[in-house]
Amino acid sequence: MQEKIIEHFISLTKIPHCSKDADKLLSFLEDFAKEREYKVQIDETKNILISKGTPKLALQAHYDMVCMGKAPTIETYIEEGWMYAKESSLGSDNGMAIAMMMLLMDRGEALEFVITADEEIGLVGADALAFDVQSDYMLNLDFEDEAEVCIGCAGGADLLATQTFQEVSPLKYNYRVSVSDLKGGHSGVDIDKGIPNAIKELASYLEGKDVVLSSFNGGERRNSIPANAVALLSSKEELESTEMVYVEKLEEPLSVYESGKFLELLNRFEHGVNSYNDEFDLPDTSVNLAIVSFKEGKVIVESSARAMSAEGLDEICSKNLTLFSELGFEGSDEYKYPSWKPEVNEFSKEVGESMKKVFGHSEYKAIHAGLECGLISEKYSHMKFASIGPTIMYPHSTREKIKLDSIAKTFEVVEDIVSKL
Repeated sequence: MQEKIIEHFISLTKIPHCSKDADKLLSFLEDFAKEREYKVQIDETKNILISKGTPKLALQAHYDMVCMGKAPTIETYIEEGWMYAKESSLGSDNGMAIAMMMLLMDRGEALEFVITADEEIGLVGADALAFDVQSDYMLNLDFEDEAEVCIGCAGGADLLATQTFQEVSPLKYNYRVSVSDLKGGHSGVDIDKGIPNAIKELASYLEGKDVVLSSFNGGERRNSIPANAVALLSSKEELESTEMVYVEKLEEPLSVYESGKFLELLNRFEHGVNSYNDEFDLPDTSVNLAIVSFKEGKVIVESSARAMSAEGLDEICSKNLTLFSELGFEGSDEYKYPSWKPEVNEFSKEVGESMKKVFGHSEYKAIHAGLECGLISEKYSHMKFASIGPTIMYPHSTREKIKLDSIAKTFEVVEDIVSKL
């Protein structure tokens, strides 16, 4: 069983499926399902509904991945009970869920499979989902801790700040300064783990120094903690490298721009956990300073805010939009999605019992990250929801890994739920 799931997963790693560029995997999944006599529907947003019979249960996952490092070129390897990818993200989020679905399709199970597009860039597919889903229950397979049943998640929004600065005269010395190859991590589940943010580290190094910028670029994805940042600048005084920041002197002249308000924004921005939720022992509100572009005086700052409640999300968004305005930036929000209010219902209880049967124990959890259950539950109010998944660590980074024995056990839970319904 586990071997077949892993075989399916490895086949998925050979098909490029970065967010916004997953058409080849879409076609593969459509053909795979039709060959097994399933009905397949695809909507305008490239979501997929695969179905057979008159099911009571829908399984749900997304088919795009965060591509980091060498991805979409993915070379997997196994070490001490974990699967990794060489110098890239692995795509086990959410590819292992798709592999489990493929095994169930191999068996011809009478189920609905709701597979969404572009989850990793703001739950885009789930937001546009409009299929006539028949099932009474939906099991999301995008959770990342074994033996736990997720019953709630954070809502979120992406926040943007833009401004244009005037060209000014260069100073005495020109430099390239950089912070590179930090650990990175998921901007939700890893936001409280003390992982350094390359943008913040570089901005902190420059704080208080008499410099003007030619360029400043940092970050990889809005939902990843930045691992890299680099700036070209002119300085009144000589600069030196530190343990975190590498400084390289430049001989060529630079065009430079007003930089004070930009650097002040980066240093005042409260990246990380802003408040804590004692009830679920996890962050309540947080924000990730994700991507920065400063080029020819034009600035775009991209960040992702999360909160466990609608009120919390409004608060964290308002706080940062106010900061943008105070410093003369134009602020806006986009890709706003709701939280999923935690609830123990008859379905989550059934899932919990299946979890105990396989693992010997189970807990109900909420997660400080966006799950599609929040959006989908608003669209299908008749359905009951729960989320489970195998143990995945450091998703959205080149350190991503998945626990192998967790895959088989989690699939046993799925099988037990399928047999009950």
